[in-house]
Amino acid sequence: MVVFRVFLTAVLITLVIYTGAVIAQHGFGLFQVFFGDIAKLGWAGQFNLDFMAMLAMSALWVAWRNSFSISGLVLAGVAFFGGAPFLCIYLFILSISCRGNVGRMLVGDR
Repeated sequence: MVVFRVFLTAVLITLVIYTGAVIAQHGFGLFQVFFGDIAKLGWAGQFNLDFMAMLAMSALWVAWRNSFSISGLVLAGVAFFGGAPFLCIYLFILSISCRGNVGRMLVGDR
């Protein structure tokens, strides 16, 4: 579990630094670029559509794991728009609260 937590931390730090650099160079125009690439029907758009599907599956899992409660639905929205940084933090917290029990991390207290 320690290796997994180190991995989550490394991914989070890398993404925060990279995102900061992108914002500094290009500003906050993410949605225009993201959906613009999809509209062009090129490989960048294919990747973005694939990535958006992964975000949707992540959000659906978070909502399901939290029994579609109000807090689970809010977390699902954060998962969809927060992407990997959210998931790194969420899984890190779950790994601690579930004491490393991966089954419980994945399905909750079912």
